[in-house]
Amino acid sequence: MLYREVGQFRTSYEADSGIFPIRQDRIAMLAVLAVAFVILPLVASPYLFSAILIPFLILSLAAIGLNILTGYAGQLSLGAAAFMAVGAFASYNFVLRVPGIPVLAAFVGGGLMAALVGIVFGLPSLRIRGFYLAVATLAAQFFILWALTKIGWFTNYNSSGVITAQPIVIFGFHFDTPRSKYLVVLAIVSVMALAAKNMARGNIGRQWMAVRDMDIAAEVIGIRPMRAKLYAFAVSSFYCGVAGALFAYSYLGTVEPEAYSLDLSFRILFMIIIGGMGTVLGGFLGSAFIVILPIVLSVTVQALDRTLHLSIPTSVASNLEIMVFGALIIFFLVVEPHGLARIWQISKEKLRLWPFPH
Repeated sequence: MLYREVGQFRTSYEADSGIFPIRQDRIAMLAVLAVAFVILPLVASPYLFSAILIPFLILSLAAIGLNILTGYAGQLSLGAAAFMAVGAFASYNFVLRVPGIPVLAAFVGGGLMAALVGIVFGLPSLRIRGFYLAVATLAAQFFILWALTKIGWFTNYNSSGVITAQPIVIFGFHFDTPRSKYLVVLAIVSVMALAAKNMARGNIGRQWMAVRDMDIAAEVIGIRPMRAKLYAFAVSSFYCGVAGALFAYSYLGTVEPEAYSLDLSFRILFMIIIGGMGTVLGGFLGSAFIVILPIVLSVTVQALDRTLHLSIPTSVASNLEIMVFGALIIFFLVVEPHGLARIWQISKEKLRLWPFPH
């Protein structure tokens, strides 16, 4: 009975098409933001910030970026981690070579460099699609990592290949603790997630979805598929580039090509498949599934081992976690192929009609 829109009247098109047209959704979102910005910084431990919350938020941002390209525009990509690497190394070089540049400006510059690289590798999308485009973006993954490893200028001719990221200084304040880094990441991810939601609801978002559904029909009604696809590659790569910079500066503390491997690209792709294609919420749900669930499974297995005195070997426990994790992925995809975001949407629709049948 709590999730009702009875008595909530909207008298304009703008109010009816708002991001959260129902009052309960607005209250729930404000509550989530209050918990994230106020309560968690007061009660969470440094381990929770460093090992769970920061990587969850950063990978959510990367998943939103890939969802813009794959979920909204329908262009399959396997190079998300490579564009993250471009953003990380570009931000490092901006701070290194431009005296006095703010770190936030370096992050934006890293995202812009990733967007330029994304446009270059998005040019094949004008002629090919589907798995052929996936192969082209896979080539970007290998080429970018090879360039970052072999061209010494990107790493400032560092022989070890592992570079310590510069400190995060914003308006004279040093953000060097797990709590302060979490707040920086949370603020950036919140703003960019809101921007992605607005883009998806706007004119450019409708163009992306029209090209995704049927590009020939989209061109007939006046949409330019070339511009829409390249714009999707640019925006997606920008998001991944900013996520890569945050990954290096706020999570790893180092800038290294090995951190942005093909495995990370596949993990981000799995996030949007499990979370839900073509939704901003799917990026957060998929990231939570991939990042948090393995930790929960590990803690659960260890607790059962201590409680029941099973004496499970470490190798067996790790394999058991992987098997349970894989089974849960299959279960969720069988139950709802459109992802966890669709399950959440169906649950809200049922709440709006409960207890009446539909």
